[in-house]
Amino acid sequence: MRARFEPVATEGAARTGRVRTAHGIFDTPCFMPVGTRGAVKHLSSVDLSELGAQVVLANTYHLMLRPGAETVAALGGLHGFTGFDGHLLTDSGGFQIFSLDPKVDDDGAVFTSTYDGGEHRLTPESAVDTQALIGADIQMVLDVCSALPATTSTLATAVDRTADWAVRARRHFLDHLDAPRRQSLFGIAQGGTDIELRKRSAEATVATGFDGYAIGGLSVGEGRDDMLPAITACTDIFPADQPRYFMGLGDPVGIVESVARGVDMFDCVLPTRLARHGTLLTSGGRVNLRRAEYAADDEPLDAGFPASPANRWSKGYLRHLLQVGEPTAARICTLHNVAWLLDLMARTRTAIAAGTFADLRADVHRIWS
Repeated sequence: MRARFEPVATEGAARTGRVRTAHGIFDTPCFMPVGTRGAVKHLSSVDLSELGAQVVLANTYHLMLRPGAETVAALGGLHGFTGFDGHLLTDSGGFQIFSLDPKVDDDGAVFTSTYDGGEHRLTPESAVDTQALIGADIQMVLDVCSALPATTSTLATAVDRTADWAVRARRHFLDHLDAPRRQSLFGIAQGGTDIELRKRSAEATVATGFDGYAIGGLSVGEGRDDMLPAITACTDIFPADQPRYFMGLGDPVGIVESVARGVDMFDCVLPTRLARHGTLLTSGGRVNLRRAEYAADDEPLDAGFPASPANRWSKGYLRHLLQVGEPTAARICTLHNVAWLLDLMARTRTAIAAGTFADLRADVHRIWS
């Protein structure tokens, strides 16, 4: 089903609204916690619902290897398998595959399983088939994600191959008897930080015609000054009545700057990975609870965020749990970081609707830059 963006308010290029899919509606701008193998580490689907997550991401690459797409389908599809009632999006696995140095040709990619060393081949068509079996509400096309920095020639090859694969994926998706009715398929623009290649990729992706549009291959180590123009090159071309998704972005400044350029959806492992190592996102900036200064701190984690699930415990107690390797620490810190980032998105939506997004953007820069 063609995902539709229904605007509520705008402030400059920033926009808040609702995305409508076959599964229902979710509000934007939104952050999608990453549940790579069908779960966000240390959290359950009940946690995610209670925190207010409207969309959660899972990864095709991992699920196709363990437990297998057929098993997920047999256990009720991704919704039944995970017990999550909100929207679910599956990444095609392109980023993970290309980080494994696969053998790539015009037909697809051959890669080695991180689980048992077995060899697997993924094509644009098989990525569609696998995600149709898994049963997410939004599936992503298989694309070619180049590491940065990269030569213009390397980026151009990735753009051209991504465009060819996109056409094949879209055609195959539409040939499915059921998938187009119950799922949306998003295309992905590549091109690194090369503005002309970004425009070329975005134009080709839009010309193919997808249910939503994503920006891939950024936030992989390049500077923000290079990243932001590449975002604009895409959002200037993406249709205004369909959702726009920045893949793999989770830092607060990057998020608000992308929202200011018209992006609607974000995902990243950053908040959960930081949490597991004792680094918290707070209203005053990053807090590393492993620092000795917090050993006897009896203050709550984030008094500026009263809704934090971690505020019933002191910083000193949470640091103690981290120091002794108590798994409870990772869970509490993960609950907080996910809640904090979801709250940032809620405040962003409210600010755009109220015409005060510029103020929120300035506050985020003041605290996080």
